[in-house]
Amino acid sequence: MRTQDKRQQAGLDGGQAVNRRLRLLVLSLAVLIAISLLSRLPAWSLLELRSFDYLSTIDDPRPPPGGPVIVAIDEPSLADINAQWPWPRSLHAELISQLRAAGARVIGLDIIMAEPSNPGNDTAIAKAVGPDTVLAGDETLIETPQASQLIRATPLPALTQAGAVTGIASIDLSGDGIFRRIPGYEDGFAAMLAMASGAEAQILPAGRLIQSFGPARSYPTVSYYQALDPENLLPPGYFKDRVVLVGLSLQNAPAIDKGGVDAFATPYTVHTGKLVPGVEIQATIYDNIRYGLSIREARLPMVAACILISVLLAAATVWRSTGWLTIVTSAAALLAFAAVSFAGIRLAHVFVSPLGPTVAYMSVVFGQAAFDYAEERRNKRQIIRAFAQYISPDLVRRLSNDPSQLKLGGERRTLSVLFSDVRGFTTIAETLKDDPEQLTGLINRLLTPLSDVVMDHGGTIDKYMGDCIMAFWNAPLDDPDHALHAVRASLAMQAAISRLNNQLEREAAARGGKPHVLKMGVGINTGECIVGNMGSTRRFDYSCLGDSVNLASRLEGASKNYGVALLLGEETARLVAANYTVIELDRIIVKGRTLPSPVFTVVHKADAKALASHQAFIEAKYAGTLAPSDPAFDKLTAAIPELAGYYAIVRDALLGDGGE
Repeated sequence: MRTQDKRQQAGLDGGQAVNRRLRLLVLSLAVLIAISLLSRLPAWSLLELRSFDYLSTIDDPRPPPGGPVIVAIDEPSLADINAQWPWPRSLHAELISQLRAAGARVIGLDIIMAEPSNPGNDTAIAKAVGPDTVLAGDETLIETPQASQLIRATPLPALTQAGAVTGIASIDLSGDGIFRRIPGYEDGFAAMLAMASGAEAQILPAGRLIQSFGPARSYPTVSYYQALDPENLLPPGYFKDRVVLVGLSLQNAPAIDKGGVDAFATPYTVHTGKLVPGVEIQATIYDNIRYGLSIREARLPMVAACILISVLLAAATVWRSTGWLTIVTSAAALLAFAAVSFAGIRLAHVFVSPLGPTVAYMSVVFGQAAFDYAEERRNKRQIIRAFAQYISPDLVRRLSNDPSQLKLGGERRTLSVLFSDVRGFTTIAETLKDDPEQLTGLINRLLTPLSDVVMDHGGTIDKYMGDCIMAFWNAPLDDPDHALHAVRASLAMQAAISRLNNQLEREAAARGGKPHVLKMGVGINTGECIVGNMGSTRRFDYSCLGDSVNLASRLEGASKNYGVALLLGEETARLVAANYTVIELDRIIVKGRTLPSPVFTVVHKADAKALASHQAFIEAKYAGTLAPSDPAFDKLTAAIPELAGYYAIVRDALLGDGGE
């Protein structure tokens, strides 16, 4: 039988595992489809490019040695030259001469000179330029509802006729306004610089991603006025064999929210919030072309393969279950995706965005975790609904939150244990032996309100034994006032029995029959017990046992011998004495004990004089000096009518023993 049960359980577990894995496979497929659709959105591409910004600048790369030198048209130069911008072209002619004399290999002027100015100045600049000079041009696309017009502004013909090379300095910005790509011009400014310098430069397709080299002023930079007098203001040989770029470059790079003249956001802007001058951007493009540092984006098959691998990894991570280890594994996987993408940029100059694999991985992992959590919550609700019918809801919640407690074993605790039993229920059952449905209905109508009372007062129902209920307090949850709550529950149970009797009386009158009157006895004892899961490895209950439990059961059985509905043990009476009037009734010897145990009950109406008289009555009873004719019987019956039955039983016992 046990082998068969194990096989059945294994079959159930296997079925759940199959359903879970099928759901995981469907989730993985849905994630692949969703990411395929999302990747077509422009916003997705911008997010991928933003991840490129962080990864391509994470190690703060610096410009290659021997790269361009920047001659900045900056605030110190504006102050020193003290001339209104734009400066006369004769000044630029003087700068070209000074740079050439200082040994500059190529001179690039990132200044548009497409319109004539003063004839003398234009003549001066025409005489200064030559094949070693690259002058900036500009290309602008103007779009109107009627047409699109491409306008190209190039240097004056006199300058190009003098040998100057034209390079288009326009750049392309991404949708978020950040410069990231090689401009799409064969005659781009940086490309013409590389060609004029005679260096071997790779011919790069337009659109390749740029490797940035730091924020503004990352390149060696001198002020324009210093370059006009390099012999006196700069170290010797500063421009020797160097590519020199001249352009606007503010000393303090403008903030991105304020904009700037010929300044643009780059990947480093995400770190600094500052724009980079256009002349430094041209230097960056030059180094990317010169040293082959640009970065190509991975093609679709590689991207799809990476996303598929991430989905498979995610499925493997949550294949069996999800838990705290899933979080650790997921964090490691996300770091790995970023590390692989970073390694691709640095080692292979290929950018594989970590966004797709990351979103795919997290979608599968968190999606499955959400399914598992929902399944666990559903199972817990089922457990609570099922077992709350038998044990305390607090215990059910405790066990559902900590299933490890579902094992054999117990702990030693002080409990208040209650036993209740309906007097004469056997006789009632005998009269209803031919109507089992009515008997069952009566038991249910009896046990339901009594059980509700126990649980409403924080008790745990241990078991039902026919019409008898066993319950206890102070387990599984701590209850400092367990004795008080047990006594309150017993009194509420008596009230519930009274209400049920009223209902039964009305029902009997309606059908012209005789009602079944229910009377209940309760015994409560407080003491040390062993409480926990007890039974076998296949079936066990949360229960308690010990000598204190046995005494509680004996008290319930003895209550009818004293004519009271409630009988308390000594420790219970002591704990509730501040809240209820408890009086001693007798000392009894319980089976298994050698010393007599005092028993008590609760009375509701008794003054101090009556209580003192009762105490004298009890002492006379213990001393054996009490006689049936003692006037104390009648006086106490009148003073404490709740104990009239008790006094009558004591008197009858004395008469039966041959008293007067």
